[in-house]
Order: sequence, then C-alpha cells, then structure tokens
Amino acid sequence: MRVLGVIPARGGSKGVKDKNIRLLHGKPLLGWTARAALPSDLTDLILSTDSEQIASVGREWKIEVPFIRPPELAADDSKSIDVMQHALTALQSQGRRYDAVMMLQPTTPFRNTNDINACIALLQETQADSVISVEEVEAYHPARMKFMERGFLVDPPFQETYENQPRQELAPMFIRNGAIYLTLSSVIMYGSFKGRRCAGYVMPHSRSVNIDSLEDFEYAEWLARRNENL
Repeated sequence: MRVLGVIPARGGSKGVKDKNIRLLHGKPLLGWTARAALPSDLTDLILSTDSEQIASVGREWKIEVPFIRPPELAADDSKSIDVMQHALTALQSQGRRYDAVMMLQPTTPFRNTNDINACIALLQETQADSVISVEEVEAYHPARMKFMERGFLVDPPFQETYENQPRQELAPMFIRNGAIYLTLSSVIMYGSFKGRRCAGYVMPHSRSVNIDSLEDFEYAEWLARRNENL
C-alpha cells in the first residue's frame, strides 16, 4: 500500500505566533512529526504550507516541499479536507499516486513511528475506509456531563444510571486526539476523513497532547523534559 504522509502547517497561527516552527524542547514543533514520520512505513512525506519560512524549516528536517499551498487554503476558515485533496491532486499531476493519505498535524508532536506504522497496518488488516487516533476520555465521560439552564444543572438524556456512578461502570468512550488521520485516497477525494467504516487507534494521554496555546506548550515542554523517550 502506497501511503502519503502530509504535514499541514500554515503560517497564520493566531493563538501562538509561528506555532508550527516554535521550539519545543530544542526542536521546531513540526520537527517532532518529521522525526516520527521519516523512518516510518509511509511511502512519502510532504509538507503543505503557505509560508516560505516554514517550508525552509521543513527542508532542514528533510521533509519534501513539492509546492507552496495557495493562500485560499491557508485562511482561518480553510478546511483540512480541502488541504488534503489539494496535496493529492498536486502530486497526481506529477504522476504520483497513493492508495491512502495520512494527515499528521504538527500540533500533536508526541505520536511516534510505531503509532504511524500501527495505523497503516490496521487500515490494511480491517479493510476500513480510515483509521483515526483517539484517547479514552476517562473521568470526562459524557454521562457525567450536565447542561446548564438558567443557572441550574440539568441531566442529559445519556446521564449516569444512578447519581455519582463510578467511571469503571461506564462504557469506555473515546475522543479524537488529532495525532493521526489515515484515509483511503478515494474517500478523501469524496470529501471525508472517515468514510463509512472507521477503525480507531487508541493512544495514551501522554502521546495525545494537542498544542493550541502557550499553556499547552509549557505542558508539552514539561512532558518532554520528564520523559526523553517521547
């Protein structure tokens, strides 16, 4: 199976300036993804960016930059699916075809090579349309959540069976962690990351950190210093 890895890294980050190339424990954020993806089973790895500065950093980390993403695909309201379609179409025009595409957002830097390879294997084993990485919600289970109406807590239809039900009695639930989206190319071109059959790949919280703010950077820095094996 030919799988294209795409690191989307636009230059117009609002929450944290130059977020995708900001240093995290001595490496630019997108460098963490390159470190995991380059030795993996991905057929090719490319960077999709609208920024020449980010492109330059990507090349320093041995990531191919086959094009500069057009500005209309790098706006605040640009959709990830359009970015992936653009990447596949651009490479197809060069005669390069792929069975699947893996989106690797640099904002989840702690996924590793084994995670990437396991998702590729899972896609092949299950014959699913996609594989999406998730983490268990644990204490933040939806059954424990409440609506707020005029200052009063209201139980949702999916509430606990009884008040203060232990988490261990609730069916495990998972949330996307943003680390890996692996999808058949045909499904991407149809306009979906999931398709009809989506397999889940469970990752621990320590590798599911998603960076969107300076506080997230601080937490990720603490994790990286604490665990050099990340």
